[in-house]
Amino acid sequence: MTYQQFEALAMPVMIFALVAFMGFIVWDLAKKSKAGRYGTFVLFSVLGLGVIAFVIKEVVIGVIG
Repeated sequence: MTYQQFEALAMPVMIFALVAFMGFIVWDLAKKSKAGRYGTFVLFSVLGLGVIAFVIKEVVIGVIG
């Protein structure tokens, strides 16, 4: 396995792990702060927007390049 193959495999896995960990942090924050359903929804929506922006950026780079 070359470095490029390893990087192509490891990068999406590590990004998924990071997003999952951030999701756990947001869930724990919502639980400890007693944010309720609406507050938890807002917290996860903001996290989701960040993830969606990252995915859109990757798609645009793939289409352009």
